[in-house]
Amino acid sequence: MTKYVMVGIGGFLGAIARFWLGGYIGNRMGTRFPYGTFIINCSGSFVIGFIVTLLAERTHWSPSWRYLIPIGFVGAYTTFSTFEYETLRAIQDGSLLIAGLNVVLSVVLGFVAVWAGVMAGQAIP
Repeated sequence: MTKYVMVGIGGFLGAIARFWLGGYIGNRMGTRFPYGTFIINCSGSFVIGFIVTLLAERTHWSPSWRYLIPIGFVGAYTTFSTFEYETLRAIQDGSLLIAGLNVVLSVVLGFVAVWAGVMAGQAIP
């Protein structure tokens, strides 16, 4: 039962963080390109790489943290379905360049962010 509570708490916090940050970025940078979703996906990729590495290799924390952070928080925080929808909307609007940039940048920089998170997690003594 504890793992479900941890996933729920993490999911609640991740969804709130996603909602707040996406709105904040959209208000600051505009919405022509889905900056909020892009930044959320890249930062979520970093966080999952970092925290999974930290939990698996560097700490002796309770397994409950794996339910709270990578599954609950990051699972609710990242926005892959929103990414897909925004890409489709860009294509439907005839903005093929925006759609292509969104896909390429999200995949490439998301991968780089996961790698950076793993490296950061491994750098902690």
